[in-house]
Amino acid sequence: MAEFNNVHSVTEMPEGDGSKRSFHHGMFLEPQEKKRSMKALMVKQAKKTCSCTPAKVKDCVFSFFPVLQWLPKYKLREYLLGDIMSGVIVGVLLVPQSIAYSLLAGQEPVYGLYTSFFASIIYFIFGTSRHISVGIFGVICLMVGQVVDREIQRAGYDLEPAVLGALPDTAAQVNTTISPVNQTAQKLFCDKSCYAITVGATMTFIAGVYQVAMGFFQVGFVSVYLSDSLLSGFVTGASFTILTSQAKYLLGLDIPRSSGIGSLIATWINIFRNIHKTNICDLITSFLCFLVLIPTKELNEHFKNKLKAPIPVELVVIVAATLASHFGKLRESYGSSVAGHIPTGFLPPRPPDWNLIPHVALDAIPIAIIGFAITVSLSEMFAKKHGYSVKANQEMYAIGFCNIIPSFFHCFVTSAALAKTLVKESTGCRTQVSGMVTSLVILLVLLVIAPLFYSLQKCVLAVITIVNLRGALRKFKDLPKMWHLSRVDTVIWLVTMAASAFISTEIGLLVGVCFSMLCVIFRTQRPEAPLLGWVAESETYESLSAYKNLQTKPGVVVFRFEAPLYYINKECFKSTLYKQTGVNPVWVKAAKKKAAKRMLREKEVDSGGNQSSISMDFVPEPLGFHTIVIDCCAIQFLDTAGIRTLKEVCKDYGEIDVQVLLAQCNPSVRSSLIRGEFFKEGEDHLLFHSVHQAVDFALGAQGHRGTSASK
Repeated sequence: MAEFNNVHSVTEMPEGDGSKRSFHHGMFLEPQEKKRSMKALMVKQAKKTCSCTPAKVKDCVFSFFPVLQWLPKYKLREYLLGDIMSGVIVGVLLVPQSIAYSLLAGQEPVYGLYTSFFASIIYFIFGTSRHISVGIFGVICLMVGQVVDREIQRAGYDLEPAVLGALPDTAAQVNTTISPVNQTAQKLFCDKSCYAITVGATMTFIAGVYQVAMGFFQVGFVSVYLSDSLLSGFVTGASFTILTSQAKYLLGLDIPRSSGIGSLIATWINIFRNIHKTNICDLITSFLCFLVLIPTKELNEHFKNKLKAPIPVELVVIVAATLASHFGKLRESYGSSVAGHIPTGFLPPRPPDWNLIPHVALDAIPIAIIGFAITVSLSEMFAKKHGYSVKANQEMYAIGFCNIIPSFFHCFVTSAALAKTLVKESTGCRTQVSGMVTSLVILLVLLVIAPLFYSLQKCVLAVITIVNLRGALRKFKDLPKMWHLSRVDTVIWLVTMAASAFISTEIGLLVGVCFSMLCVIFRTQRPEAPLLGWVAESETYESLSAYKNLQTKPGVVVFRFEAPLYYINKECFKSTLYKQTGVNPVWVKAAKKKAAKRMLREKEVDSGGNQSSISMDFVPEPLGFHTIVIDCCAIQFLDTAGIRTLKEVCKDYGEIDVQVLLAQCNPSVRSSLIRGEFFKEGEDHLLFHSVHQAVDFALGAQGHRGTSASK
């Protein structure tokens, strides 16, 4: 049997004396038929999923491998030149950054090149964005490096550096699945560098599995909890940690890398304790590199619209520094720390160490979330800018496979990177072919050029890493504008930034998410709740505190609550309503009862002639209104506590002869009220489609009661 929602409307009819009389009649809305039961929906979805037709198989394959869709349509003459140009430029920029960020991830330089190479190829196959550059990202490298350092210390590799240094270089290529508990046996098979990439590759595999699972179960909604202000604050806070971790290379200090809570402060304490051991050669080299890199980067940014391609200053600095270090014999003469041997070719594939998974599984969760959140947000941003669409779930598959597959080839976690994506876009990129060109540039370095970087000082790589943090650190300049736009977002940014920098990156991300959710809760816990006034010659009601020249109808108070009504803010709803109307019905009832008791006592004491005067003393003051209209347009939903609160408000005000009417309830709220048995027999007139109708009904009903009383 169909269920009808009874709401009221108002019709005005002229009378003989020229005035108008309002007639109130019900409008019956018949709800749509309810959707099928959950069981039926699940059965239907299962049949749809399990069915297999040639067309469906084709769609599934083309959807999973987007390259099969766009590559046959590739316009060679129109796209090829731009793709080659952008691919070569990004590759030239990516080579020094891959080597530099390897230090940040606690890995040897060659592993950074492997990571960038494989990520570009795999995203070419699985990705749907034409413009984003997938590869090494500083914040992700920092998080990987912290876990790698922790596991290396836990395995005992830092306890006997002399012994480890005596191991042959070929030990790094030997696989082991021996548990880190058996440290002695493990050292015989795998040195510190080998174990570091084993930890990194294992965590990369787990992070990729998480990302593919998120795509399969379509839980990309997790990224909505990472707001723009939260991500920006997190990246800026992590940038301070990155800068701190690279400071020791600028000074040529050999100090252990701090990890865990408060690592930033601990690192600076260690630096100042060992400042007297500064390597002057590394310090001077760092200073000269800063003098070259920062101005040239600024020129690139200032003239980016005029330059066809950015000046590859990082590559120039690396080449010049390598030549100076080699011919100046800086390592032998001054003890400068250098990159060391970078092998050509590829190491044989090796599976992750399954015994390490329990130790790194939790650490991989925030890395996976940050990786796919940045990748999806960048891909959607550039797709919108250039007028095409991307599939968020497919992007999660793509970045997941960019981690799972390379984890077997000595790589660590990747994601999209904004800086390289902007370069890629500005240099003429048209399709994912640009990524393949980038991988060919890196392949050339891996096969031929890599060993030439043997004498490259690590301080030069640290300078490159720090200079690339300028964008994140510049966010401080945007704080005044952000504060003007949204103070809440600014506070979220500051809290996330401070927690990420001074506590730890993982805890900082968790603090940022929790604080953001608390801000949402607090904003619904203490929402705006103004009284409304009538805009003359219209049917509109607006806030009396926000606008001037609004009128109020005699005897009617209009109240709007601008948040969902649920268990968190139910007391706020009642207290604000009582404060705005100036009448607390509970207190009014209590005052009446108290007055009645006093009158009864006075009667007992004096049953004589003062009775009428006593009665006059206890006549309650008039309330000033007879109807409260609650504008529910901003109440998105009700829970059981909210329904109960509305019932209590209507009951309490009804006991002091004030009726409560509800207006502009959305279908969800109306449905909740019906299910919660809010309306009793004959009380369905409490619900109206507009505030204006409710006010007219209240005035008409009061006029009708006045006429009846006079008769």
